[in-house]
Amino acid sequence: MKHAVSVSIGSSKRNKSVEVNLLGEQVRIERIGTDGNMEAAALKFQELDGKVDAFGVGGADLEVIADGKVYPFYSVKPMVRLIKQTPVVDGGGLKNTLENKAAEFLDKKIGDYINSKGRKVLITVGVDRWGLSESFANAGYETIFGDMMFGLDIPIPIKKLKSLKTVAALLMPIAGRLPFEWIYPTGEKQEKRTPKFGKEYAWATVIAGDCHYIKRFMPDDLTGKVIVTNTTTPADVETFKKAGVKYLITTTPVLDGRSFGTNMMEAALVALAGKGRALSLNELSEMINKLGFEPQLQELN
Repeated sequence: MKHAVSVSIGSSKRNKSVEVNLLGEQVRIERIGTDGNMEAAALKFQELDGKVDAFGVGGADLEVIADGKVYPFYSVKPMVRLIKQTPVVDGGGLKNTLENKAAEFLDKKIGDYINSKGRKVLITVGVDRWGLSESFANAGYETIFGDMMFGLDIPIPIKKLKSLKTVAALLMPIAGRLPFEWIYPTGEKQEKRTPKFGKEYAWATVIAGDCHYIKRFMPDDLTGKVIVTNTTTPADVETFKKAGVKYLITTTPVLDGRSFGTNMMEAALVALAGKGRALSLNELSEMINKLGFEPQLQELN
């Protein structure tokens, strides 16, 4: 059996292990959280190196690929320094393949509902999810990219993809050298919610992006909203349901009651491919098509 492991600096409360059949082969996918401890994650990678088929880096990005440019997160690199054998991915490949189908999927499944409410999307951090950002911009949505708000706590909305490209070119070389926990909730911080940016949440019909970013500042009332995200536990789904969310779309498949992060699912595909290396975007796209992966829709209210 192939075995893919995501070692995450996120909360250990979200740990999960399941076995899935992919293209006729059993693959065990496992998520291990280290509660914000990057060094513990590095040691876990070292312990499992060569013993599993693929690693995912969870709760952090090794780099961001935006508009074809690569921006490394230097503070995250030490997390994988002890890996010598097992291929490692951070989900960037799926963010730029699977997630670019999101807007098309919404139009196919709930297009009438979206159009009746207004084609308006708040993407919490667009640079980190470039495929998602392009998907909505190209589908003619009015957009707010919350990179300055959610990433840097600066209350400046970005309203055009062109402007987001400029912000990425200016700020990512700087942001990439900051401690990662300054710009993304890690460990116990992932469990905290401080409502903020209510005007932007209220304006949007669709709220899209990383689940932790969405929850971090979400208001109590999201009646009628559409959430497009990735990693969701049953507790996350219940939180969105209580807030009045109408539809929840996960860009990765729901397995055994939850959806896993892009890093975990990309690691699963790397393990399945058995090439001993990360897969190219073309290779990932080919496997996604073979597997029939597409976003999944849940009606919550």
